[in-house]
Amino acid sequence: MATSPRRFLRPFLYTSAAAVAGGSVLYYVYRPRKIPGSDPATVPPPRYTEDGRFHPPRFPLVKTRDEQIADLRRSSKSQSAADSVDTKGILGALTGSRKESSIKGQAKQDDDESYDLLVIGGGATGSGIALDAATRGLKVALVEREDFASGTSSKSTKLVHGGVRYLEKAVWELDYNQYKLVKEALRERKYFLDTAPHLSNWLPIMIPVQKWWQAPYFWAGTKFYDFLAGSEGIESSYFLTKSKALDAFPMLKHENLFGALVYYDGAHNDSRMNVSIAMTAALYGATVVNHIEVTSLEKDGSGKLIGARVKDRVQEKDGLKPREFSIKAKGIINATGPFTDAVRKMDQPEVQEIVAPSSGVHVILPGYYSPSKMGLIDPKTSDGRVIFFLPWQGNTIAGTTDAPTAISQNPIAGEEEINWILSEIQAYLAPDLNVRRGDVLAAWSGIRPLVKDPNSKNTESLVRNHLITVSDSGLLTCAGGKWTTYRQMSEEAVDEAIKRYDLKTSPLLHVPRVSGSEMIDDAAPLDGSCQTHQVRLVGAHGFSNTLFINLIQHFGLESIVAKHLTESYGDRAWTVAALSAPTEQRYPVRGLKISALYPFIDGEIRYAVRHEYAQTAVDVLARRTRLAFLNAQAALEALPTVIDLMTEELGWSKKRQEKEWHDTVQFLASMGLAKSKLSVTRKDVESGKAGEYDEHERKLYSRHDRPADTMESDSKFSSGEKPVVSADSPVNK
Repeated sequence: MATSPRRFLRPFLYTSAAAVAGGSVLYYVYRPRKIPGSDPATVPPPRYTEDGRFHPPRFPLVKTRDEQIADLRRSSKSQSAADSVDTKGILGALTGSRKESSIKGQAKQDDDESYDLLVIGGGATGSGIALDAATRGLKVALVEREDFASGTSSKSTKLVHGGVRYLEKAVWELDYNQYKLVKEALRERKYFLDTAPHLSNWLPIMIPVQKWWQAPYFWAGTKFYDFLAGSEGIESSYFLTKSKALDAFPMLKHENLFGALVYYDGAHNDSRMNVSIAMTAALYGATVVNHIEVTSLEKDGSGKLIGARVKDRVQEKDGLKPREFSIKAKGIINATGPFTDAVRKMDQPEVQEIVAPSSGVHVILPGYYSPSKMGLIDPKTSDGRVIFFLPWQGNTIAGTTDAPTAISQNPIAGEEEINWILSEIQAYLAPDLNVRRGDVLAAWSGIRPLVKDPNSKNTESLVRNHLITVSDSGLLTCAGGKWTTYRQMSEEAVDEAIKRYDLKTSPLLHVPRVSGSEMIDDAAPLDGSCQTHQVRLVGAHGFSNTLFINLIQHFGLESIVAKHLTESYGDRAWTVAALSAPTEQRYPVRGLKISALYPFIDGEIRYAVRHEYAQTAVDVLARRTRLAFLNAQAALEALPTVIDLMTEELGWSKKRQEKEWHDTVQFLASMGLAKSKLSVTRKDVESGKAGEYDEHERKLYSRHDRPADTMESDSKFSSGEKPVVSADSPVNK
């Protein structure tokens, strides 16, 4: 009997289909992917010529702060000119004045001085709006009452993420809006890493698995997260056995550990990112000024907004009476985060509040609490919240809490929240690692501006993403959202502004060479449409993961300092290093540290003042460098050096220096500086008295024993008891 061909063909087809499917899955999982920062720099680093000469990069400069303020002042002249034209135009018609045409010409010229948009707020969203509008050919101004990123934008968890917890809610609650939020954030995460590779990076994050049945649940969740990211992801999530998990994260508790899932998200330096966005906007023509406070909004006869009244707070700090002036604009955007309602009430005093402020507390611990390249997430804490435990700037950041709060400029982290975070961390770490309150180097509270939709039937329900609304007088408010989606929020806000204010975009004909080189075009085709997903920020063009080697070889910088500079300033590290003083030592050759514990150097203070509009010591310690966020005590000890360097740059009087001291110490209280240090003077710091430890700190370490096989202080404790661990710790039982 003849054998049917189908008998062999069917198994062959099944086998082939399985092989193709399996191969496709393997290729998808292990396909080569582009890692931001791993490519050679778009603009190669400078090299020595054959005759031994070195030509450092020449970067375009932003206008000085005084020049920017002068531009703001010029805008107010346009309104008075327009009023003059109305009057003279009528008189000209009656008297037959020959000057009518010249008056109209002058009016058109003066009208060019007014802005298309005035943005109030210099956080991530406000700075993003300024950059978006400027790269579309609009004339835009931005004013910020304090400093760029002085509020929520500098007090984040430092993650650039889609949000695995939002994805879990989307699945279990069948919530399409949550799904869209995750999808949008994953797309924006990729843009984030592409446009600022020096300030952001991929970070593997571990999810400990304590029960065997959790493994397939977390595996499915992380794989779905990978799937949603698609080509905008980098590495696939993977499972680690118990031994591999402990090898990757040795601090984990061994007991009840089945294994771990590892997935990838982004991390960034939030305030430096914010400052870079603002400075990039300035290079593209935006008028960007910090420490300018809006005191009132101005309207025309029909009740429509035409500008704002502002004052320069730096003059107040100098002991002078601040001069107020007006800024004229066709449209005004409110992007003030937690302070959104305060600006809305300038427009309409009786308006319903839309911000529901929520406090998020973070603590900073020494770097030995976590691996330098691996984070950890506890997806369900004792009260059901999520907590992150991440490496950041050489230390470890842990947080966050989520509780209703009152709005203030510099809220202080409460002891209850700090202790809750520490207790949750302790539950995941090995019992021989005692998480002590004395190990907390800094702690702060950031206010997340959750928003309610005023047009919703249920006005108490919170908007899960962000909200854009326009008042009857024309105030456009953009609120809510999160750091990761700042660019998308900015794009939508500018789109709405163009429609509401009837603005005309235009191609940029004279594009600044942000890269400092004529070799390349600065990437994005600036044709009047939104291109911020391609516009590289200041410092990105010449950055690569090996740039620090070039800096070491040319300037003789310490290795850790060179890496820090390239990861904070990108290719602008060349300028920062050149602004650093020689050490007069064999090595390192340049770069005087402002704190022995951290890689921040004197050139950063000079660069912050000359190129990033730093006006106060807090601007430098908190947002240009991150010392205040990393170690409040170290920031206090560095304060005299910072004030001296800024005095050289800005010519501060003795009275101004004293004010800077007082204001900075008060700010450091919101960063977790011990209450016992709040009354210290500059003399105390310079004499070393401020570095003296109190009774609690004295007990943390064996400080004064001479070298010996057995410390004298150890003999005060019972046999086997460890003096640096609390008595109730498991290792002492």
